[in-house]
Amino acid sequence: MKHLNACLAATTAFSLFSAIMPASAEPLKNIVLVHGAWVDASGWKPVYDVLTKEGFHVTMVQEPETSFADDVTAAKRVLDLQDGPTLLVGHSYGGSIITEAGVHPSVVGLVYVAAHAPDVGENEAELANKTPSVLRKTEGVIKITPDKFTYLDPVQFPKLFAPDLPRERAEFVARSQVLAATQVFSTPLTAAAWKAKPSWGIVAGGDQIINPDLERWYYERAKSHTIVIPGASHSVYESHPKEVAAVIAKAAREVSQTAAAR
Repeated sequence: MKHLNACLAATTAFSLFSAIMPASAEPLKNIVLVHGAWVDASGWKPVYDVLTKEGFHVTMVQEPETSFADDVTAAKRVLDLQDGPTLLVGHSYGGSIITEAGVHPSVVGLVYVAAHAPDVGENEAELANKTPSVLRKTEGVIKITPDKFTYLDPVQFPKLFAPDLPRERAEFVARSQVLAATQVFSTPLTAAAWKAKPSWGIVAGGDQIINPDLERWYYERAKSHTIVIPGASHSVYESHPKEVAAVIAKAAREVSQTAAAR
């Protein structure tokens, strides 16, 4: 009987140990990319190409931009499909999405790319008004449809959103905008994953859509590992894909190393 009890105790301990350790058994491979407002996931293609060549399993979220809740649900739906620990990456408004969705149990780290990172009870519109960008100071750029969906004036889009992209690409993005419901920017967050999970932040030095000072403030508050890409526009993920991918890959490695050391 004593031998049986000892075996049962050992089996239980091993089961508990196995439940805790899977994340550290192998390097993190899953990365989920979340786009921002007015664009779609196709903009991540240059970053995707770099990361997949390095062996990462990369998935993009195509959020509908119909409401903040819908967009968070879209991100969580993709997270549910991941087969292990996942690094969650958000650009611009996507930063608000990953802040809320990042409490998902598979998420082990967050990367903010020229992104918002509100706290619980905050919304990005309010914070952006306190530290206005060039966009906020330029009248008439943000257009609103009769049913309350927003988009940027296609004529002004290239010089504000993507001045460091080839002109033809910037104009294509301007003409293929995903219209975003006004409420997506003003919905208060109910969770802030950066409070409990490690984060990395990329400041786009020439960002005219989000004030770079606001990006720095977000990342400092979240205690994010922060880098600045000088002169980069809001389209930093397309114009500087190698640098952005390098930060994401570094975050994945560091999360894995931290887990392995536990």
